[in-house]
Formats: sequence, structure tokens, C-alpha cells
Amino acid sequence: MVLSKKKIKVLLAQFPLETHNRGMITVASMLKDAGMEVVLIGNELPERIIDTAIQEDVDVIGISTYCGGEIALAADLMNAAEQQGIKDSTIFLMGGIFPPKNIPKLKEMGFSGAFLSATREEIVACIEEALAGRQPSS
Repeated sequence: MVLSKKKIKVLLAQFPLETHNRGMITVASMLKDAGMEVVLIGNELPERIIDTAIQEDVDVIGISTYCGGEIALAADLMNAAEQQGIKDSTIFLMGGIFPPKNIPKLKEMGFSGAFLSATREEIVACIEEALAGRQPSS
């Protein structure tokens, strides 16, 4: 009997008021092509994103943002993740259009990756490296 490696499960979402979803759909396709399981939930509040991540038992939460407010909403997302006890066991990524100066701020908050543009290989490598460095939740 051959044991199969568990598929990496990724939740992709957008914060409220986002109207552009092409980037999120493109990333979802790239991650599926890389063998990952993808859950798309579209526009949602940070607390609901975390609730869904728990229900779906995901490894990664990816946020697509284009209309600003990413720092405040990312802080709300991370606070909700911490309150629910998944901040240290979940990988967080953000991609979209935002000021490059916000990338260090997002990483300081706990995002493993923040992308203004990226290839499939770059996103997958970021996820795999971040997962390799995380401790399993108990």
C-alpha cells in the first residue's frame, strides 16, 4: 500500500467591496494545476474568512485585493486568526494591487507572501517553504 501525501488545501477570498476577481480566479487555476485543492469564497469579512478556513480545514489562506484598505483588513484577518487559534498553523498570502511599501508591513503581520505579481512557481514555492517551516497544530 502506498501512502499518498495530503493535498495542500488553499482558501482564496477577497475582502468586502472588491469587484475584480480575475486575479483570484487565475491564481486558483494555477494552484489547481500544481495539485492543490482550492476553495473559493469570494467577498467576505475577515472574521468570516477565518470561520470558513476552520470549517474547510485549510492549510493556506490567500487574499486578493485591489481596492485598498489591505493593511487594516489584513490586521483584522490576523486578529481573527489569532483569536480562533489558527494564526501559527495557517499560511497567509496576499496578492493584488497595493503599494509595494506595504509588503514589509504585511510580512510583519504574519503573511508568508505578498505578491504584486507572481508566477505559479513563485506562489507554490512560497507555500511549500512556509508549510515546511510551520509546526503542525496540536
